[in-house]
Amino acid sequence: MTIKTSRARQLTMTFPNTSSISDYSINTIIPQRTIFSTTSKSIDTFNIQQRRYLGNKFNVLSLIDEVINNEIGEFESFCDIFAGTGVVGHYYNTPQRKIISNDLLFSNYITHTAFLGCNNIDNTKISKIINELNRLNSTVDNYASLHFGGRYFTLSTARHIGEIREKINQIHKQQIITFQEKSVLLTSLLYAMDRIANTVGHYDAYIKKEVKRENFILKMPNIKYEANHKNINYNKDANILIRQIECDVLYIDPPYNSRQYSDSYHLLENIMRWEKPEVHGEARKFDRKHLKSDYSLKNATKAFADLIENAKCKYILFSYNNMADKGNNRSNARMNDNDILEILNRKGNVKIFEQSYKEFTTGKSDRGDNKERVFFVEVIK
Repeated sequence: MTIKTSRARQLTMTFPNTSSISDYSINTIIPQRTIFSTTSKSIDTFNIQQRRYLGNKFNVLSLIDEVINNEIGEFESFCDIFAGTGVVGHYYNTPQRKIISNDLLFSNYITHTAFLGCNNIDNTKISKIINELNRLNSTVDNYASLHFGGRYFTLSTARHIGEIREKINQIHKQQIITFQEKSVLLTSLLYAMDRIANTVGHYDAYIKKEVKRENFILKMPNIKYEANHKNINYNKDANILIRQIECDVLYIDPPYNSRQYSDSYHLLENIMRWEKPEVHGEARKFDRKHLKSDYSLKNATKAFADLIENAKCKYILFSYNNMADKGNNRSNARMNDNDILEILNRKGNVKIFEQSYKEFTTGKSDRGDNKERVFFVEVIK
């Protein structure tokens, strides 16, 4: 078995016999119908990768692409079954390909729908609506301001967020916008919140200091509409979805450790769902038991084995870094290399590629010597 470093040297190593190596109502009066201005001004845009997210694969796309170019070549369908921000599927999105994206979090499903599922959007219409939403000036408290104002955002910004979110729901119910258009507006809101939130990049906690007054503004997602006609987006448990789909290339990037993404991004998930649940604690989290991933629990290896066994694909690319025992218990990988290789070897021959990377942490540590690894399998079984 060989381990290959990106774009350069090849390291040959000897392994044991297993062929393995030792992861909350708003009481406000809303007009019966909203009329938007017929004039609009130019709106700034943003790209899919411009989001703070644990495990964001944008910086290691070169490694993934090298493996695909060297080991696969051309392909027609690509499934990113733990898509997160969606940057990997987006990178391979062309009019000729079918991109299947999935994530357990509804907030991520919404952004995937915007960037990878929208193909019939009137940009002029959406620009006008965004301009109107940016001009809203709420002085009345709402769900967002009551729970998140003075914590993750200023009170005025949190009021604005709550009013925008309520307005988007309103115009969708009035059939002024389609679900695709709603997803674009919600994605614009999510990215605007994430740009200025009083955090280090996740919402497990907020920075406990005076919340700065910030420039909160919605922008337009930069969407490749022409490439989205074949794509499908899901909001399911990966181990359920794997039994329902087929693809050429299956890309697997599960949670690595015990840090649940529903904990880290509860605020964004809450605002995107807009079910207004009760929230608790200093971080103002809602009940997320139904959003817990097996891949961050003790049964991660069992879940992974089930996923691989039921995969119907030609090739598998599995991302898993080398942080098995370098951090604290919450940061350490849930699966060990021996088990990973044993499971993957049941499907075909395994090759491992790696690349050094700068880890996105909670801001408390830099553990050094970080390697992003891609386990590649050409399926033969």
